[in-house]
Amino acid sequence: MEFLTLLDGLVGKIGAFAWGPPMLVLLVGTGIWLTFSLRGLQFRKLWYALYLALVKRKEETDEPGDITHFQALMTALSATVGTGNIAGVATAIAVGGPGALFWMWMTGLVGMATKYAEAVLAVKYRVVDENGEMGGGPMYYISKGLNMPWLGTLFAIFASIAAFGIGNMVQSNSVADAVEATYGLSPYITGLVLTVLTAAVILGGIKKIGKVTGLLVPVMIVFYMAGASYIILIKIAEVPAALAFIVEQAFNPTAAVGGFAGSTIMLAVRMGVARGVFSNESGLGSAPIAAAAAQTKQPVTQALVSMTQTFIDTIIVCTMTGLVLILTGTWSSGATGAELTTIGFGAGFSGGEHVVTIGLILFAYSTILGWCYYGEKSIEYLFGVKAVLPYRIVFICFVGIGAIAKLSFVWNLSDTFNGLMAIPNLVGLLLLTPVVVSETKKYFARQEEKSASMETSTATENEK
Repeated sequence: MEFLTLLDGLVGKIGAFAWGPPMLVLLVGTGIWLTFSLRGLQFRKLWYALYLALVKRKEETDEPGDITHFQALMTALSATVGTGNIAGVATAIAVGGPGALFWMWMTGLVGMATKYAEAVLAVKYRVVDENGEMGGGPMYYISKGLNMPWLGTLFAIFASIAAFGIGNMVQSNSVADAVEATYGLSPYITGLVLTVLTAAVILGGIKKIGKVTGLLVPVMIVFYMAGASYIILIKIAEVPAALAFIVEQAFNPTAAVGGFAGSTIMLAVRMGVARGVFSNESGLGSAPIAAAAAQTKQPVTQALVSMTQTFIDTIIVCTMTGLVLILTGTWSSGATGAELTTIGFGAGFSGGEHVVTIGLILFAYSTILGWCYYGEKSIEYLFGVKAVLPYRIVFICFVGIGAIAKLSFVWNLSDTFNGLMAIPNLVGLLLLTPVVVSETKKYFARQEEKSASMETSTATENEK
């Protein structure tokens, strides 16, 4: 027991270092660097990217890949829209004040460029495995693009272990706690149900995961947003003041009020950046593993779709959670995490707490599905396709264990390996920036040529 306590403390210290100021600066700095290198592409091409993401196109079924653009986006969203949107936002505001939400926005906006670059490289350097499925992600673009297989191997090791924390036990434990608190159901029953539901999907591979997340993720996001929108619409007259308050607090944090202990600018920045990265995972290297499975010949097409993931996750869903907490005045109650969000929704309307509980269940379950795919692709890179099925079985078992486990050590382990994942990925992104820029220029040059050709053809037809 004493050994476990010492181990927990050691892992906690490594995690604190891995997620310290240097890492947060590197994550945001990479996003800023890519934003400038791509000339603010995430702002210039946002509407086009949303069109590509949300409008089904005929060519999707004719191109190489395992799942459609939309399913790839939903698989990535399944892993990112999770407890971070419910508990992470609340923690950021409870500790750093309302201004932390502003810094979450800033992290999300530059993180869109990071997510774009990750997906360009994931599709460009992907491979076809022994089963005829796509394999891609940081381990491939680091080893093939930089000729640094040892660094790609490190990423795969970190990702395969991190999946058991952030993408598995942490999620099932959050669901078990929420269900027990709201409905009085034993964690053992919750764990059993989650285990069966997880097995039913992930044993079918990425095509089954893509189909399920393609149906589940839009429903769960709309369900949660509907509850938040109801509260926001009731208090719509107060929204402009709330937004102004968020911006003001980002640069002039409030003193102690209610149960809130007070904040500083640095604390607001740190909490906003840390929780923003935790929520949208830009720079961690997880989402490009799903992007690599998309049916496309064009890396840029899927990259534009992928960057909308960060927009939806942070700019839309996290903002709605934050506005609920501020508009209901519950942000300063002294509560934190999912408990604070539950209090906020409950204060917004009768039964609002059920929206949070059900949302948490759906968000966490979808995260388990997405992260299993990330973990199994990392294991496949390390040991080949024969290791995938054993990994899935072990992963499924840990879903049930997580529901009943005490998670201090798991949280620390999860945070640590998430931070370690980011290091090789960011090295890859920074050194391969010229490739990302080159692919982007070539794609849009072709688009302009097509547009000019169509205009010429139309003009000729009109003359006839």
